[in-house]
Amino acid sequence: MEYSTSRLAFIFLAIVCKAHITKSQNLSCNSNDLTALNGFHKCAGLPVDGWGVTPDNECCSWAGVTCDNTTATQRRVIGLDLHGRGLAGEICDSLADLDQLSTLNLSHNYLHGFLPDKLFQMQNLEVLDLSGNEFVGSFPLHIHLPRIRILDVSDNNFVGSLTSTICDRSHSIESLNFAENQFHGEVPVNFGNCTSLQHLFLSGNSLSGSLPERLFQLEHLRKLQLQDNGFSGLLHERIDNLSNVVEIDLSNNLFFGVLPDVFGGLRKLEHFAAKSNKFSGQLPPSLMSSPSLSTLDLKNNTLDGRISINCSSMTRLTSLNLGSNLFQGPLPEKLSTCHRLNVLSLAQNHLSGAIPSSFQNLKALTLLSLSKTKFSDLSSALHILQRCRNLSVLALSESFQDEEMLGHADLLFPNLKVFLIGNSQLKGSIPVWLRGCENLQLLDLSWNQLSGSIPGWIGDFRFLFYLDLGNNSFTGDIPKSLSELPSCINSSRSFPLVGSPSNVTLLSGKEDGKYLTYKQFWNFPSTLDLSHNKLNGPIWPSFGNLKGLQAFFLENNQLSGNIPNSLSGMQSLEKVNLSHNGLTGEIPSSFQKLTFLSAFDVSYNKLSGAVPLGGQFSTFPDSSFEGNIGLCGSSRPSLRSCQSQAKPPSDELPNDEASTDGTPYSQMAFGIGAAVGFIWTVSLCFLSGWVLDKGQRRR
Repeated sequence: MEYSTSRLAFIFLAIVCKAHITKSQNLSCNSNDLTALNGFHKCAGLPVDGWGVTPDNECCSWAGVTCDNTTATQRRVIGLDLHGRGLAGEICDSLADLDQLSTLNLSHNYLHGFLPDKLFQMQNLEVLDLSGNEFVGSFPLHIHLPRIRILDVSDNNFVGSLTSTICDRSHSIESLNFAENQFHGEVPVNFGNCTSLQHLFLSGNSLSGSLPERLFQLEHLRKLQLQDNGFSGLLHERIDNLSNVVEIDLSNNLFFGVLPDVFGGLRKLEHFAAKSNKFSGQLPPSLMSSPSLSTLDLKNNTLDGRISINCSSMTRLTSLNLGSNLFQGPLPEKLSTCHRLNVLSLAQNHLSGAIPSSFQNLKALTLLSLSKTKFSDLSSALHILQRCRNLSVLALSESFQDEEMLGHADLLFPNLKVFLIGNSQLKGSIPVWLRGCENLQLLDLSWNQLSGSIPGWIGDFRFLFYLDLGNNSFTGDIPKSLSELPSCINSSRSFPLVGSPSNVTLLSGKEDGKYLTYKQFWNFPSTLDLSHNKLNGPIWPSFGNLKGLQAFFLENNQLSGNIPNSLSGMQSLEKVNLSHNGLTGEIPSSFQKLTFLSAFDVSYNKLSGAVPLGGQFSTFPDSSFEGNIGLCGSSRPSLRSCQSQAKPPSDELPNDEASTDGTPYSQMAFGIGAAVGFIWTVSLCFLSGWVLDKGQRRR
């Protein structure tokens, strides 16, 4: 009996709930809201899936529309989320008639035009996200959004000054995002009135001037992103008032002077970036002993002195980038006690000496960049660093000058993916120990004095997509195995690129024939560079299998034979340089199919025939073909016309072409001509004597 009563009660409750839900579902949306939505729909450019399919009075069931759960006869629209729907129209005033709207998300569409002023007078709006569109014009100067908490208009095309009124009437605002637009001028002082502000994103604009002091009174601020602007001046000491800040990014501005020694007050700071400014002087002790700091990026400033760091205090430090400064002296031994450090970049400084043996204790280290420094003793450095078993990126370009490359050393770097040691004038040959680096993706040994042949096992690397051996003294044939690099055969790499942070650049690569340009990891094109060596033999036809290769440099060698027609199979090629070799034959017409080709040079070879006219060839300068006597091109003034290359009939040959050319027939003709000439001369002499004698007898 007790069980039956409980069961009946449960069934009754379910019926009541179902009736309530059915009643709620049957409630129609407010007629004014319906009109506003239909007006917006007409302006949005593309139809929204599901809109208009149901009866008009059921707009609460439309995609992206959220209504309240009121018990009144009509439900009100309180949310509209149509992010990433491909909308390509404009926003009409009618949208602002949704007077109960609290959330509006139209981000990541193709909406354009000017924003209606009425949109910024909505009394109940709490979240407004218009990011990732194509809106233009000035941002409304007079904003009255009393309940707004989150405002995101990033990644558009807004111009003019930042509004100074938003914080006067919107005291609950927590996040302001004006990043990636074209705003200019200074940061409004009134931003200091946003007392609840936690996130301020102003990056990627043209803002300038110094930061207002009131900005450092925002005690709730957690993220401050000001990078990629034109801010200038000293970094204010009042920055230590931001006691809750977790992230500060001042990169790529014009700040100058000494970094204030006030970071002790920023006890929650985890990420501090101020790269590419004009900061000078020494590192502040409070910054280099911050217990909360995880990443520190100060590269590309004019900081100097010795690197002093308190790793016993900086127990959370995982990434340290001090590259491109004026630091000097040896590597500090204490760095090896930063046990969680996995990224260390000290490139382009005046650091010198040997790598401390204690660096073998950096077990978490995955990336080490010491390029363009004055370090010495490469042998010792490699033996120490091989104990950093997680090391995947080792950049040593333009360091360890004039030393010997360890060829047969017993070294093991099992996780190495990037090894760059170019422009160091190293002697020796390609080290055999590299063969054990099975995960290698980028290898740069260029601009050294390495010699010998290129080993065939380099072609066995499964993931290698960037190989630069240029400007050395390698001899012999090009290993055929290089035409079988698996990662260059596929037009799209199926394996992930080097897992490295985006804030680290490497000192390597070639740009317009010049060495040492900064490239970030993911910007390295798929490249095979064997230029400026002493290689001979043919270009293997099987190179045409490298469908994913983007740059192919073989210039300034001693290569011979034809340019294989199969190279047109390298469908991703953007740059090709085969100049200054001994190549013969014609330029394959199939190269016209290489639609991505932007640079092509076959100058100073022994090529002949017509220069192709189609494809990208019309964009290449005449200098790409000069130094080939046999080449012709009707549309190229510097080359002979292809019509003039055809031999005229023998009776129209110019005298120089009818002259002796060494063939038996020409020699016979020459002999007959000489004999006839001799007989004719003798005959004239005889005739002259006979006439003279006859005249004398007549006298």
